[in-house]
Amino acid sequence: MSIITLTTDFGTKDHFVGAVKGTIYSELPNARIVDISHHISPFNITETAYILKNAYKSFPEGSIHIIGVDSELNEENKHIALILDNHYFICPDNGVISLLASEIKPEKIVEINIHDRIETSFPVLDVFVKVACHIARGGTLEVIGKTILNFKQLVELQPSVSSDSSTISGNIIYVDNYGNSISNISKKLFQEIGKGRDFEVIANKYSFKKINTKYSDIIDFSVSKEQRQKDGTRLAIFNTANYLEIAMFRSNLNTVGGASSLLGLNYRDVITVKFS
Repeated sequence: MSIITLTTDFGTKDHFVGAVKGTIYSELPNARIVDISHHISPFNITETAYILKNAYKSFPEGSIHIIGVDSELNEENKHIALILDNHYFICPDNGVISLLASEIKPEKIVEINIHDRIETSFPVLDVFVKVACHIARGGTLEVIGKTILNFKQLVELQPSVSSDSSTISGNIIYVDNYGNSISNISKKLFQEIGKGRDFEVIANKYSFKKINTKYSDIIDFSVSKEQRQKDGTRLAIFNTANYLEIAMFRSNLNTVGGASSLLGLNYRDVITVKFS
């Protein structure tokens, strides 16, 4: 049976996650449920896409991913189900898929139409779970919705390139558990535009002329420990998801602090790469 994953902004204090899992098990006693995250910042679509984009590829093809962020049904926020990269996604049409599908086109999209039979103020529980269980039993998308060709585009937080290819302008889209600030500038875009040129990364009032591949790259292991870089040294790095990140070496939010707090780099703040 397919794995069903959950990505929500519900947190774990309230009953919501337990109710969703209980309903899935009531319909599919042998279901396999995996929590990707329930600590998405409330209604944060960009953060949702970043986390899910870097998690779903680790699951087997055919996995079913329920996205429960900003999921209330209204005229401007329909519900959709789709096949993307041989995975199923069930989510609101709020732009999250445009960020997930920036490089891969969905194979099929349907607008979910089972709401006529369901009155609900909790669509993740009452609608998304039913759709996920239908798919897990081998059901097709056409049964639960009408085929559509397009989905809502969210381009506000996409990086831009100057007309002369001298500058990439991006934004901080996520602050991780260590307080590191992650931008929407990918390594692929950086290499395509930079073409090996010298560069300067500007984030707030700080400047970086080197991008590391590992956090420990800033350490000179040939010198004594007393002479090495100390915890809290700022650096730029392409992280494991291959996005440009401004980090603090061995950051600890309880002691040293992270890039977000120490450098003032928060969600939506601008980060710029200038090539020479």
